[in-house]
Amino acid sequence: MTAATPQETAPTDRRVSTRVGSISESATLAVDAKAKALKAAGRPVIGFGAGEPDFPTPDYIVEAAVEACRDPKNHRYTPAGGLPELKAAIAAKTLRDSGYEVEASQVLITNGGKQAIYEAFAAILDPGDEVIVPAPYWTTYPESIRLAGGVPVPVVADETTGYRVSVEQLEAARTDRTKVVLFVSPSNPTGAVYSREQVEAVGRWAVEHGLWVLTDEIYEHLVYGDAEFHSLPVVVPELRDKCVVVNGVAKTYAMTGWRVGWVIGPKDVVKAATNLQSHATSNVSNVAQRAALAAVSGELDAVAAMREAFDRRRKTIVRMLNEIEGVECPVPEGAFYAYPSVKGLLGKEIRGKRPATSVELAELILEEVEVAVVPGEAFGTPGYLRLSYALGDEDLAEGVGRMQKLLAEAR
Repeated sequence: MTAATPQETAPTDRRVSTRVGSISESATLAVDAKAKALKAAGRPVIGFGAGEPDFPTPDYIVEAAVEACRDPKNHRYTPAGGLPELKAAIAAKTLRDSGYEVEASQVLITNGGKQAIYEAFAAILDPGDEVIVPAPYWTTYPESIRLAGGVPVPVVADETTGYRVSVEQLEAARTDRTKVVLFVSPSNPTGAVYSREQVEAVGRWAVEHGLWVLTDEIYEHLVYGDAEFHSLPVVVPELRDKCVVVNGVAKTYAMTGWRVGWVIGPKDVVKAATNLQSHATSNVSNVAQRAALAAVSGELDAVAAMREAFDRRRKTIVRMLNEIEGVECPVPEGAFYAYPSVKGLLGKEIRGKRPATSVELAELILEEVEVAVVPGEAFGTPGYLRLSYALGDEDLAEGVGRMQKLLAEAR
């Protein structure tokens, strides 16, 4: 008998599966964790990494959770797809906020937006199906697509177009294997917001080619100036039978830690995703669901106050970043991120070092002035940095001020 070669035996020796072992760590969470660890060690680090509001969850939502804790019915299993009353409330909220009319049976409650995205892709993708992903993209999108067996196909937009991709770019990326196009407006990481005409153009193109669309509307209420949010299946109703909407309470109600998101889509897709969730996690925490019910059923006063603060910080961070020679920062119209190009700084000497990539530049900024930012490599576009302005005004000014002083030394 011939002995097996090392190549033949290697698969049985692998401790972590290829599928899971190939997943990259969330770069945004990694930067945030490093910043918090340094802070805990007494370092005066200012973190621009995490995309979460610095405001507390509104009191009425917290009180709803407190009451839910006391009610024994919340101490038991509930339907895997979500509390019926929360699903109905989300259907009502969706009609109120975006004009999209859906039934409660088209809603699945998930453990945050990330689970919503993964389960949506898992429900509609078969191995080898391609998903067109506008870049810069949020770090989780391509990983969720790969885990679901799909193939992410990035389409890159830059600062010259305000980080908006065109239909011509989407068409150039389309192949016989394309099944889904991802659409995100307002965008993380760029803050780009598509106009109604641009939304319609993307939707009409998807309908023409029989494509599915997954649209992430988590930042629907965070738009500024003259920009407006437009829900794709409302603008292009013909798309609704092949459109999946993901959303959640995290950004609108400062509830990132409560972990409640949802999927809205055709009933067969939602049923399939619900079956998946019934084996993966079962129901979302009942207490968190009760808090979300209070949130989506209530007024939008809290988000209006947050939006005012974000708008003020948006103007400050863009102005300060554009004061740095070698940095170009378009004005974001939504979400709470600035995405400046730093290509003009790469290769220049800064305190004895010559960062060649935005990863190296981000490391230099953290080491030298203790400011944590996320490099553009995490979002599919090297040469950029993402800074969240969902932090206090004083910290924002101090943090960017430190960057200004450091990067002014570039030669």
